[in-house]
Amino acid sequence: MQFDFRAIATITMVLFAVIDVIGSLPIIVDLRSKVGEIHPLRITIVSGSIMIVFLFLGNSILDLIGIDIESFAIAGSFILFILAFEMILGWKFSKDESPKTASIVPIAFPLIAGAGTLTTLLSLRAEYKHVENIIVAILINLFFVYVVLRNVYRLEKILGPSGISILRKVFGVILLALAVKLFKTNT
Repeated sequence: MQFDFRAIATITMVLFAVIDVIGSLPIIVDLRSKVGEIHPLRITIVSGSIMIVFLFLGNSILDLIGIDIESFAIAGSFILFILAFEMILGWKFSKDESPKTASIVPIAFPLIAGAGTLTTLLSLRAEYKHVENIIVAILINLFFVYVVLRNVYRLEKILGPSGISILRKVFGVILLALAVKLFKTNT
């Protein structure tokens, strides 16, 4: 095992920007008000399982359907680009759903472990050869997701709407830069 703390920090920040649990606070609060209680531990475990499984089996799945990692990374860069625009400009390209249960769908998947996260994981796997650094970064992000989900209402009161908006825009710019880097690296 080769732990690289700089790589872990970089991967953690990239995943933090993609997962965007702070920017998802308004959605989570809305879902919680509609369906009642959400289960932070269950959400964290399910989303973490999805990420870890995709980290290891994502390439095999792509090979099975005949897509190379570079093409997937370029497609992912487009997804990240759109997600970044949503975060920065407040545009909505995706449709929000109102399910009857909010623990697994849509919070664990696709809000936390969605298309952007899974695409980013495969791209990170191609860029960083030591998978243990990616796993540590996933675990750090899962801890943060759990803490945020446990304290949804407190965080909303502390940050307020403008604080959440500022964080969302800052991480949107980071995500936009990552999308450009992924595109440049894989073309």
